[in-house]
Amino acid sequence: MIKIVSIEREFGCGGSVVAEKLAAHLGWKLLDQSLTEEIARLAQVSPAAVEKCDGRLDPLIYRLGKVFWRGSYERSLPVSSQETFDADRMVALVKQVVEQAAASGHCVILGRGSPYFLRDRKDTLRVFLFAPRAFKFHFLKAHTKSEAEANELLDSIDRDRKDFVKHYFGAEWPLRSLYHAMINTEIGEDLVLATILNLMDALNKKEVSA
Repeated sequence: MIKIVSIEREFGCGGSVVAEKLAAHLGWKLLDQSLTEEIARLAQVSPAAVEKCDGRLDPLIYRLGKVFWRGSYERSLPVSSQETFDADRMVALVKQVVEQAAASGHCVILGRGSPYFLRDRKDTLRVFLFAPRAFKFHFLKAHTKSEAEANELLDSIDRDRKDFVKHYFGAEWPLRSLYHAMINTEIGEDLVLATILNLMDALNKKEVSA
């Protein structure tokens, strides 16, 4: 039975709204902002620090310096000194929190690499949401009130996600074979929600009849 829905999305396609509505409809826990807050608690940093690392690689100069630092000094340092909060630490904590949530079930998880962490779970429905650029632009413009900012976000955030997934999961983004369905949100939130619910129902019935 499907107990977890993992939603990945293109930036600006309204994925967060769909995830929120889906969780509310099912009466399940939504892991979006709450996931950020839990990672911040575990890492003992601010939620803003977590958001800064979310879906982004550390700067190249930092990554090169970290390789040198690890090779030269890490073995002589206490563990607590190595707990710098960066993208590596972020990914490790996300994996921990996502897998703990999945163990409890009945949750909708938005992004954060959850489709990759949960790819082998039979009780997880993995969905990718996308939309045409014009649709995403109008969505973002309504929220940012700035055409320039909307375009800048569209040009940068998914590019960062693509690099992040390539670096940490060794995959192209989006990896089509990872998802049960890829849905164009331009059809409307209600139809997207109905499509996901119908797919969940069909998969659950298939398992019962198997």
